[in-house]
Amino acid sequence: MKVALITGASSGIGRDTAIKMAKQGDFKVYGAARRIELLNELEQYGIKALQLDVVDDPSMQRCVSDLLAAEGRIDVLVNCAGYGSCGAVEDVPMDEAKRQFEVCLFGLARMTQLVLPKMREQHSGTIINISSIAGKVASPMGAWYYSVKHAVEGLSDSLRMEVQDFGINVVIIEPGMTATAWGTIAADSMVKYSGKGAYAPFANKLAGKMYDYYRTPGKIASADVISNLILKAATSRKPRTRYVGGTISHISIFGHRWLSDKCFDKTMRKFTC
Repeated sequence: MKVALITGASSGIGRDTAIKMAKQGDFKVYGAARRIELLNELEQYGIKALQLDVVDDPSMQRCVSDLLAAEGRIDVLVNCAGYGSCGAVEDVPMDEAKRQFEVCLFGLARMTQLVLPKMREQHSGTIINISSIAGKVASPMGAWYYSVKHAVEGLSDSLRMEVQDFGINVVIIEPGMTATAWGTIAADSMVKYSGKGAYAPFANKLAGKMYDYYRTPGKIASADVISNLILKAATSRKPRTRYVGGTISHISIFGHRWLSDKCFDKTMRKFTC
């Protein structure tokens, strides 16, 4: 049985993926999260809980070493931990911008560093990085989130070529709008940082649209759509390098590829305003 480690398993896509992989039957699943008590309900599916804070290096080292001590191997790492912080570039404090990168890029990179020695020794493994269509396109009021997802794309592409000789797969998942807590958290931060001042009319209007999309059942894709893609990548002998899914995902990437920058900007402004 293969061993899988899923970060950010306490909610959203990470939680749904952990449950789906455990039910699939081919994996012994370890779910990791900063608040380990939120993982208690996953025990009914046979999922083992690990405490993990992706901005704390000793916590990351302990998470991986505890798993390897128990299992002696790791076959799949799903880097799902992350969050979205929005607001105008001018308004978002640099400390918050840096935290976005610490959680969503450097935490992902460090977890990858920690599992790679064992995967190289096994001459096998799959690393699945949760990016976003934000790694391919951009829209206003989310520059730091879009920047970090662009960075995840670049890191993953370089890593894929580096580890190819060791039989290790690197896969990027690019969700579009998905029904998780991400949207309301991002909208909350938009209002917090840009709800007053020069950008307030734009920020509040966009935040209102986000609340509507993410709080209305059935309006956007469920987390199940993305967890199915992750499971497909984890179980494939030769997974694709990228999987795209979720509301407006394909059309956004297609539009960015074929429209001029100014035309795409105009389209995104119209959609977000």
